[in-house]
Amino acid sequence: MTKIKICGIKTLNDALAAIDAGTDYLGFNFYSKGVRFIEKEVCAEITSVLKREHPKIKLVGVFVNSSVDEVKNILDTCSLDLAQLHGDETPEIFAQLVPHAFKAFRGVPTDITGYEHKDGPAFLVDAAVKGMYGGSGVTADWSAAAELAKKYPLLLAGGLTPENVADAVRQSQPLGRGRCLRS
Repeated sequence: MTKIKICGIKTLNDALAAIDAGTDYLGFNFYSKGVRFIEKEVCAEITSVLKREHPKIKLVGVFVNSSVDEVKNILDTCSLDLAQLHGDETPEIFAQLVPHAFKAFRGVPTDITGYEHKDGPAFLVDAAVKGMYGGSGVTADWSAAAELAKKYPLLLAGGLTPENVADAVRQSQPLGRGRCLRS
């Protein structure tokens, strides 16, 4: 069964609209240079309501090259379920956060050694855009992602729109698909 992750949540109204639309995962962006960046105090206010009123929704922090301590602090402060590591994190950093983390790759990886795990999504595949850590609106390589999806539960991101998401899911057969809210 396909799962949906909507990323870029900045307000409780955004979160509730995403839940009403059928999302399974909500993403909160902690990359300070991102347009959808959220302060952890604001996120904690939103997630306290969501944990109480929508406990089945998985809450995900999106991080780019953050320290392990910072990720753990935000996961705890905001009551998040998972950390999406969307930067240049090494397998050693990843290992310190498992089972509460999954790696996002910009482009389909050729070597996933050190990033495998069995709980939840194993990976997220996004489009590769030089100098950007996601949220570019560029379409990912769905057919290449399909090969990885045969072996691992993955989330698909990268240029997904209401017009193309069905084709992306058909081609790649991921565990889920992600979408960022545009500000």
